[in-house]
Amino acid sequence: MLKALVIGGLALSASTAVLAGEAEKAFSNEVIECAAYYQISSEAIGAMNAPQMQAVGERLKNSKIQAENLAKQYSSEAEVTQAIADAKARQIQSLGGSSNLGPLMGKYKNECQTILAEPQKRLDYWIMATM
Repeated sequence: MLKALVIGGLALSASTAVLAGEAEKAFSNEVIECAAYYQISSEAIGAMNAPQMQAVGERLKNSKIQAENLAKQYSSEAEVTQAIADAKARQIQSLGGSSNLGPLMGKYKNECQTILAEPQKRLDYWIMATM
């Protein structure tokens, strides 16, 4: 009987770890997308050479670093760096050559602000969603 309980407990622990892994992966993917969005946006503002936008560009750079650091909690630095580069390329390609960031802002601005403001709340969402 005790052996069955121990084996059952181990199986439950393993399945919980798998679920947590799926949740962390989904959360990490979101923050990687946000990091790419923030990098694209900060580079676009930097290219404008508009001194009045410098503070906005700095906030976007800081948000990119914050998102990147969140992702590094779940993957290696090299994996995160590559994933951000891949996401950035995908997002730029989605603009179809346009320099208008409107579509990216529409998709990522509010979502990414919310994720960075309350990362644990978003991770909790993914834990529940992957059960």
